[in-house]
Amino acid sequence: MRDYDEATTFLGEWGPFQRLIFFLLSASIIPNGFNGMSVVFLAAVPEHRCRVPDTANLSRAWRNHSIPLRLQDGREVPHSCRRYRLAAIANFSALGLEPGRDVNLEKLEQESCVDGWEFSQDIYLSTIVTEWNLVCDDDWKTPLTSSLFFVGVLLGSFVSGQLSDRFGRKNILFATMAVQTGFSFLQIFSINWEMFTVLFVIVGMGQISNYVVAFILGTEILGKSVRIIFSTLGVCTFFAVGYMLLPLFAYFIRDWRMLLLALTVPGVLCIPLWWFIPESPRWLISQRRFREAEDIIQKAAKMNNIPAPRVIFDPMELQELKLPGQQKVFILDLFRTRNIATITIMSLLLWMLTSVGYFALSLNAPNLHGDAYLNCFLSALIEVPAYITAWLLLRTLPRRYIIAGVLFLGGGVLLLIQCVPADYNFLSIGLVMLGKFGITSAFSMLYVFTAELYPTLVRNMAVGVTSMASRVGSIIAPYFVYLGAYNRVLPYIVMGSLTVFIGIITLFFPESFGMTLPETLEQMQKVKGFRFRKKPSDSVEKEENPKVLITSF
Repeated sequence: MRDYDEATTFLGEWGPFQRLIFFLLSASIIPNGFNGMSVVFLAAVPEHRCRVPDTANLSRAWRNHSIPLRLQDGREVPHSCRRYRLAAIANFSALGLEPGRDVNLEKLEQESCVDGWEFSQDIYLSTIVTEWNLVCDDDWKTPLTSSLFFVGVLLGSFVSGQLSDRFGRKNILFATMAVQTGFSFLQIFSINWEMFTVLFVIVGMGQISNYVVAFILGTEILGKSVRIIFSTLGVCTFFAVGYMLLPLFAYFIRDWRMLLLALTVPGVLCIPLWWFIPESPRWLISQRRFREAEDIIQKAAKMNNIPAPRVIFDPMELQELKLPGQQKVFILDLFRTRNIATITIMSLLLWMLTSVGYFALSLNAPNLHGDAYLNCFLSALIEVPAYITAWLLLRTLPRRYIIAGVLFLGGGVLLLIQCVPADYNFLSIGLVMLGKFGITSAFSMLYVFTAELYPTLVRNMAVGVTSMASRVGSIIAPYFVYLGAYNRVLPYIVMGSLTVFIGIITLFFPESFGMTLPETLEQMQKVKGFRFRKKPSDSVEKEENPKVLITSF
């Protein structure tokens, strides 16, 4: 009996066909990088103050003192949401009184920005914040915009796998690319914030679905050795390339509608990939479409200049077509014993808090001191060495120690930011980037670590449930950024503390490096530092273990 890998061994691992698939699928993920983080510029909040109408009868002195001052990060700045009562200061101006000399400004009555706001255009010509005045009483809508995008990501991650199983990897890959590009284009014509956010949810669904299906298609077409590099370096690095392109687009295009238009162009350029990226032969075989699968492999052999057998897939020889009896598993199986329940709860916390740190640091990059576009570019650039470092560490060192180590690094440097003097902004930015490096490295290791901890029967479910926890983390991450409105270093104190906390929790996980993958619940290793009563051997049913495909999602 031969399986798919044995039947296609003659193709080799890294011929022209595999290289083409590797780079085209990786390139299809580039738009995900800038669509996933575009909100940092689309919903950026410029400096703003209450508008004082030109028709107001005010002297130059009173117009310059019409906005009260407030203390922010140790210095006085004009208030963003209050102004002195216009009727009162107009009366003082008419009487010839001078602000500060004849009138005590601290005792003047204040009012809200009833005439709207004036937004600085030094950095952004327009954003959705300036378009629909999402400041002051409506400032809660800004983080909610980001959160709703990640709600779409959560919903898309639920349906993408099922759709690709039913309708094919290639069809859903390009359909979700069309959804991502098409609905991003429709956002340009948004007439209000509500319309923009509804479309943004759909863009989020397309964004993650495209990412997941491209990943699945690559792992099914590529050979075993290339598959590992594709799922770690290929996918993640090209996502970072897209992320790096975002500040480049935003630097030259300062209007949010024109920026969205520019960001849809790469999606349109992916249309020709339809004629170069094939359907997954594995999926075709599962649908009993053997002739189509053989045609794809024959073309691949011709591209690799390798002679192909006359019959590649004999239905009687394909082991995958033997559907073994699989035991049904439920989410409660992840809590069946005290040991597996403890590991599951710790895994949920690890995924969620690591995701909070990654997305909060990414979304907060333009808010750092200095050039917003350069800071965003550096935040994207630091991901490339983070992914490479994670890949190298996973090959040689124990999992829980390296994950805990990079989390301690990331969380520790974030906590140090509060000690940096306000004048040393370059040092604060360096610490933030080092923190992003550590958290990104940890995030990229979690898929492998989680898959190695759980037994075959519940492994796919465990990876799926814990990665869902990371989606929840991304939904709440914008509100960590929102804390910066109250204190500049507060987000870093909270994120640093939570990252160090979860790093400590990681040390209690069992070690999986160099261990045989568990097949049953009984074979799972015990949590470090905890003692559990040993249950009778017949307390856990032993079932025939099915084959399980482990992916990053």
